[in-house]
Amino acid sequence: MIAIVDPVSAVVLRSGVTDVCQPRTELTIRAVDWDHSDAEALRAAMAAEVGPRYADRAALMAKTQANAVDESSVHRTFLVYRRDSEGVEQAVGHAALRWNGSDLELKRMFVHPDHRGTGVSTALLAASENAARDQGLSRLILQTGDRQPDAVRLYEKSGYARIPVFPPYEVLPFSNTFEKRL
Repeated sequence: MIAIVDPVSAVVLRSGVTDVCQPRTELTIRAVDWDHSDAEALRAAMAAEVGPRYADRAALMAKTQANAVDESSVHRTFLVYRRDSEGVEQAVGHAALRWNGSDLELKRMFVHPDHRGTGVSTALLAASENAARDQGLSRLILQTGDRQPDAVRLYEKSGYARIPVFPPYEVLPFSNTFEKRL
């Protein structure tokens, strides 16, 4: 069972999706502060997984700070929690939206490796897109690197289209930038 808590209305939406390989579980999406301990833990897990892929580019990325997130620009941070059959909750997914000019940009989307393919990324994208719609925006933008082919496939499969590189990523020639029209 997937339960999605709409962070604005606090309505719980349910669907009949059940994992085949795992005990009956439930997903819940919550909007939290950027510095929430579960959000920080998932961002650290993301950095540990993705960081080594770009180790040869670390100096460029540190010098430009193009991929840094200024907490004051964060509009919303979403966490997905999975509740197992015994009722134990675990944070398994993270996505943040930050203001990039007049656009909301999806940042730090990450699903714990043990929970990929279970609907977590789809739930995060839906929550992020709905938050952008709630702001009256007609699109959501994002950037990902060239060494994250699974992320590129997910975004393309989810209706995101490639767009020209937008600031501040023009200094990172390996950027893949996307938008989804809402």
